[in-house]
Amino acid sequence: MRIISGLYKSRKIIAPKNLPVRPTTDMAKESLFNIINNLYYFDDISVLDLFAGTGNISYEFASRGTEQITCVDQDFGCIKFINQTAEKFEMPIQTIKSDVFKFLEKTNIQSNIIFADPPYNFSDEQFAKIPELVFSNDLLLEDGVLIVEHSKHTKLSELENYQYSKSYGGNVFSFFEKA
Repeated sequence: MRIISGLYKSRKIIAPKNLPVRPTTDMAKESLFNIINNLYYFDDISVLDLFAGTGNISYEFASRGTEQITCVDQDFGCIKFINQTAEKFEMPIQTIKSDVFKFLEKTNIQSNIIFADPPYNFSDEQFAKIPELVFSNDLLLEDGVLIVEHSKHTKLSELENYQYSKSYGGNVFSFFEKA
């Protein structure tokens, strides 16, 4: 994977092969950040990266100037890799090792952007629980957005607070905002 833009543009980050991850493709990530770039100033926002995996999305935010980034993942190897990479590049990334659903039930961290990239084989109920917990616990700041990455086989358009989706190959980003 590589960082597309910002301070660390073109830097390659090589994750260990034993991590249980499916990093967002560079093409999909570039398209996603073009959308976000039109909505926010990166140095003015806070980001919560759920199911953070390799930290791919968080590194992109940090490279573009975001200073409040929290990554949540339940895999110790993923958290260790994110911590090592953030330290190497001096990125302002905090990590929390936790089951994402338990974290969402208990946290009071509010963010401008919440990005969730759960396993594509999640059930419809598991996918639906993400926006349900984010909105019921008021985790988005005013004008905030929840972005859920999923496969083209998963449909989230019937869920409350759904706004729109963008597809890039087999990747889909669904956007949710407060009604």
